[in-house]
Parts: sequence; C-alpha cells; structure tokens
Amino acid sequence: MLKLTLSALLVLLILAGAGLALLAIRDSREAGRVTRQLLDRRDPAPPRFEPAMLDGLPEVARRYLSRAIAPGTPLSRVVELRMEGEFLLKGSPLAMRATQVLQAPEAFVWQAGFGRGLLRIGGSDGLAGAESWTRFGLYGLLPVARVGGTADHRRSAATRALMESVWAPAALLPLFGARWEETRPDSARVWLPGQEPMDMRLAPDGTIQSLTALRWSDANPEHRYRLQPFGGRILESRTIDGFTIPTRVELGNHWGTPDFDGFFRARITSARW
Repeated sequence: MLKLTLSALLVLLILAGAGLALLAIRDSREAGRVTRQLLDRRDPAPPRFEPAMLDGLPEVARRYLSRAIAPGTPLSRVVELRMEGEFLLKGSPLAMRATQVLQAPEAFVWQAGFGRGLLRIGGSDGLAGAESWTRFGLYGLLPVARVGGTADHRRSAATRALMESVWAPAALLPLFGARWEETRPDSARVWLPGQEPMDMRLAPDGTIQSLTALRWSDANPEHRYRLQPFGGRILESRTIDGFTIPTRVELGNHWGTPDFDGFFRARITSARW
C-alpha cells in the first residue's frame, strides 16, 4: 500500500513538474511572439531629426530634446536594450540581466533573470495593446509572480512605458504627439497621447537628472491600487547612434517621499534603434 501511495505521489509530482514546464514554455513563446511583433513595427525609413522640429516649445523642452537627439538622427521609437544591475526583492539585492524591446510609449517586452543558483528567477513583463502581464518563476518554473490581464495592471504598465520613453527620445517630440510645459527653469512636464504626465529635472546642458510620474500601483502597505509617485535618479547618460539616453538609473516606488524604494538599479549595456 505504501509503495502504491509513493508511486502515485511520484506520478503527481512528475505531472505537476511537466505542467509547470509547459506553462513556462508557453510564457516564453508568448513573450517572444510579442517581441517580434514590436520589432516588425520599426519604420524602415523614419524621418530624421531637424532642430526646427523644436520650434515653439518651452526653453527647457528644447534644451532636453536638442541634447537627447542629434541633428540628422533617424527618429525611431522602437529600441532594443540590454541591461544589467540589481533588483531588490524585499530589500535583498539580486543580480539582474535583462533584454527589452520598447515601442515608446505604447508597448514593451522585458525579459529578465535574477539571482544565481537556488535563487534563480526568470520571466518577463509586457504590455501590448490590451494585454499586460508579469510572469516570473523560480528556475523559470515555480511561480513567484503571475499577474496581469486586468485594467489595474495594464494602467500601471502603461506608466512604465511612458517613463521608459527616455530610452527612445523620438517619442517625446511634438511630431509624435508630445506636449510640453515648463514647470521651473530646470524642470518640465510632458504629456504623451493617452498617458499620465511625466516630470523630469534637467542639468544646465539638458541631461536628465531625475524622472517622476504618478503611477497606478498597489505597492503600498494596504496593497490597494492608487496613484502614487514613481521615479528616481538618472546617474549616467551616454550618446549612442545620435541619441543621448540614461544609461545608469535607480528607480522605484514613492520617489520624492521618505518611503522611496529604489528597487530597480540598472545599467544599459547596449541600445539599438
């Protein structure tokens, strides 16, 4: 009887493992499918940047955009990124490596791995059309986070896509629907179609120093969705193929408050538009 019970338990464990493996394969294929769709949306012959495109903008917006985009740069809003850094999980730093395809400001797929050995976590975040998801698992299998498919989750993901538009600065041009307001001599607010506004603080040369936006999030003690500040510091920027973008960042929830949680610390190692 005991042998039969152990055999049945073993069969159940094997079936459960197989089910998790199939789920992980399906998730990976779905992330890959959406990634290819975003790459296919690249304009093969985008317009090129001309300083006259900044006419009529507030001085602070012109300062940022003329720093972020060199004259003659093809204005692609789709960028492939590679990054590495740390992700703080409940205060514990995990080494991170990730790739991302971003179609600013509408869609992205971020595929990442955290930690090493027994704490290896892998999966993806994504936003595309009406879809959004967060799917991560221990060893890529045992679910650690598996959420999405709700209006709350999608709204939160949309603010992330908005803020990451600084990695595809063409999206922040009036040519693509951006509206700008100078809030102080060193700061500006920008609206993109269908998005909450984003604020940025600039150095005198137009380099971004910090970003913030109100993000629909449940990262609070009550675990209830509400608008709360998300943002952080831009620690380094670099010019790549005509775009000057943040290449080292520390971002998190409750930026600008005593509860700031800079859980995302990343360095961009490559960018291709």
